Amino acid sequence: MMLVSILIPAYKAESFITETIRSACAQTWPHKEVIIVDDGSPDRTFEVARALESATVKVVRQENGGAPAARNKAFELAQGEYIQWLDADDLLHPDKIRLQLQGAESGLTSRTLLTSSWGKFFFNTERTEFVPDQLWQDLSPVDWVLTKFRYNVWMNPAVWLVSRCLTEAAGPWDSRLARSGDDDGEYICRLLTHATATRFVAEAQAYYRIGNVGGLSWGMGTNNVTLHSLVLSLAATVQHLLRMEDSPRTREASGKYLAAFAHHFYGSDGKCFAELAQFAREIGCELAAPRTSWKYRPLDLIAGPRLTRKFMLNWRTAKLLLRRRLERRLAVGSGA
Repeated sequence: MMLVSILIPAYKAESFITETIRSACAQTWPHKEVIIVDDGSPDRTFEVARALESATVKVVRQENGGAPAARNKAFELAQGEYIQWLDADDLLHPDKIRLQLQGAESGLTSRTLLTSSWGKFFFNTERTEFVPDQLWQDLSPVDWVLTKFRYNVWMNPAVWLVSRCLTEAAGPWDSRLARSGDDDGEYICRLLTHATATRFVAEAQAYYRIGNVGGLSWGMGTNNVTLHSLVLSLAATVQHLLRMEDSPRTREASGKYLAAFAHHFYGSDGKCFAELAQFAREIGCELAAPRTSWKYRPLDLIAGPRLTRKFMLNWRTAKLLLRRRLERRLAVGSGA
């Protein structure tokens, strides 16, 4: 029976890490190991995780280097024939890995990327929202990336189950993209350049926690450091698709994908957007200058882009925190 390595990078996750580790250990696939890499957390993440260490659960600590560096360290320690990536605040259904590997054992090659259903939750997985999109199907690798670009849809790392062969072919996570909020987007597209197929297993489920304001994706576009990292990630991701197929349809989809991220550059000093726009021109696309949505335009006219951008980020945070508070009350009321 194949060994599966469940790899968990963790940073400031003391509130979630216990539930995540238990989710990994509860997998009904019996031959597994769980490796947690604490990325220099300033809180008690390491101590909380260490309390759950066992013969099959290993916990190590390293200096802070970002999520990609922590994932790379976890993979260095992994012995499994299959890799399950799992962020420290996300969860897996107990049967997730078993259901995916049933397909792998029935003739799929090691170059097949296995994916699953996934949904968003705050505290109680019974309230998870599963919303199918265009990636919830079997696709060729190039069509998977093309679909991601055309519809701006995605799958978080907990969804994937990847063979060691395919993981090694893809190479390590790119540490330059740690602040981009999109390091997983670049990685999965790079991995697909080495895949021969994808298989979507609808019955398998993963849970993506929202409401974590300190998460990596939350910081996307908040300053020039994150914006420059985002430019690197988007350019690399597009190049992965064009290496698989350089055609009018892939270039058109690439331009659409870049345009979908333009709003992150609204209110910045323009340097990073200029980098992105130059890359777009190199692949034959033109990006319109980033604009705010219609509902913020009166504020933009009065206060200018920089203050409007700051207001938008603060308002986004406030809305999410309010919804999280309501969800917590519902979870407590239901006994979850």
